[in-house]
Amino acid sequence: MEARFKKHVLNFKRPSGTSRGVLRQKESYFIELRKGTHVGIGECGLLRGLSIDDVPEYEDRLTAVCTALTQEKDTMALCEDFPSIRMGVEMALRSLDSKTPFLLFPSNFSTGKEPIPINGLVWMGTFDFMREQVFKKIEAGFDCIKLKIGALDFDKECTLLADIRARYPAEKLTIRVDANGAFAPDEALSKLQTLAAFDIHSIEQPIAAGQQSAHAKLCATTPIPIALDEELIGVKSLKAKAALLDTIKTQFIILKPSLLGGFAASESWIRLAEERNIGWWVTSALESNIGLNAIAQWCATLNTSTPQGLGTGGLFTNNINSPLVVEQGVLRYDNTLNWEYPF
Repeated sequence: MEARFKKHVLNFKRPSGTSRGVLRQKESYFIELRKGTHVGIGECGLLRGLSIDDVPEYEDRLTAVCTALTQEKDTMALCEDFPSIRMGVEMALRSLDSKTPFLLFPSNFSTGKEPIPINGLVWMGTFDFMREQVFKKIEAGFDCIKLKIGALDFDKECTLLADIRARYPAEKLTIRVDANGAFAPDEALSKLQTLAAFDIHSIEQPIAAGQQSAHAKLCATTPIPIALDEELIGVKSLKAKAALLDTIKTQFIILKPSLLGGFAASESWIRLAEERNIGWWVTSALESNIGLNAIAQWCATLNTSTPQGLGTGGLFTNNINSPLVVEQGVLRYDNTLNWEYPF
């Protein structure tokens, strides 16, 4: 088997704001496998500033992993502290063993018969820009939207939420918010109480990761269901995952396979969550359409009707052309469209 990797820098159509800063580019690495006439491709979706494997030796580790794959050796130990590479390897090997490089998890989604409901993502920006995004998403058919909050003035964010709710009650529109850890622990409960007036479905990561006792206290008293996101990153063993869920007792968890170490690692989180009656949904982590396709196909096998966070494929000017289409609040696979990956 021959294995190699190459880097692909995705350019945002416009700068996209989060509470951690403004994103203009997103790096990804593609692992390419060849064995006879078979080709496999996997995406290592590194997310600078958030992935635990955002380290200087990242490309060196990718080189070592590709050498091991070429020699058909196990790469688990090499990927132990590199979840995005582990994801890329898992994806590439499954791709290599599939009928086509892009059919990883066959289902009614991959045949185009059943779409996946998704939330419409509203990026941070000026008040007017965020408001414009919200109503464009609603006009486009989304009945679930997610707003990134925490960087603007909180009162302005509440004004926007009040404006949305005045037009669209909770039975018409589901609102999720994502604070990306922006709230201080001593102010978080007060802010959640204010947000509760707007019938918020859930809030992702209200306080920064690494504060389990503070998160546990907040989850016990919150008027809005809390979804853990960044808190899951870097938690590897089943014992540690179970301990985190038992300590914090969150209402939801958010699964980003590129940040958690792949599909098998994400499925272990799902099993543990369901044993504790904790809800979950899947979110992409700004992968190209290569990674998004794999995540969406995997998600389609999980038998969930909850809106997923899989609508990021249209953010970039230079994404890989694919059959993935977002319309009327769903992600669907259009088999009349072709992949245009340059092998």
